[in-house]
Amino acid sequence: MMLATTIAFLYKYNLINDFKLNLEGNHATLAGHTFEHELRTARSYGLLGSIDANHAETILGWDTDEFPTNIYDTTLAMYEILENNGLQKGGINFDAKVRRTSTSMEDLVLAHIAGMDTYARGLKSAAKMKEEKFFDSIIQERYASYKEGIGASIVSDNENLETLTDYAMKNGEIENKSNHLEYIKSMLNDYLV
Repeated sequence: MMLATTIAFLYKYNLINDFKLNLEGNHATLAGHTFEHELRTARSYGLLGSIDANHAETILGWDTDEFPTNIYDTTLAMYEILENNGLQKGGINFDAKVRRTSTSMEDLVLAHIAGMDTYARGLKSAAKMKEEKFFDSIIQERYASYKEGIGASIVSDNENLETLTDYAMKNGEIENKSNHLEYIKSMLNDYLV
């Protein structure tokens, strides 16, 4: 909600070409979204500017600013950044701190190293997914029905509610195709190891 509100504000006040957004994982979870969802939305509007690279703790309900250590999350984040052709003038910064029980200077150094390594591993996995067109293939198959027949007619703006109602009444039951989400998640895991 926060990202969508910001985008609406920029459009309403004709500022859309003047700003890029800095996104943070925990802000996404506080809005009820995943970090990669927020990155994709900002990218879709050409507004992805930079990110605060912290761990998005989903179960606490507030912004914990932990250093990132979850490769699954950083892979999906880096995929969106690669799809955005990088962050141009923005960057990846640590808006993070060590936990209260990490009391030595060594802990702070190790936390930075762990965070950088996690994003580097995420980048390597995301680059391989992009190279092998992992998501592209899934999306292409999922929306193939929009390239012909009634789907293509909808995309071409040749249909309205009345014509679609007639189409539905004439065709009765349809067979829903599985999106095989569990299999896709399993394949995604293969990119992380």
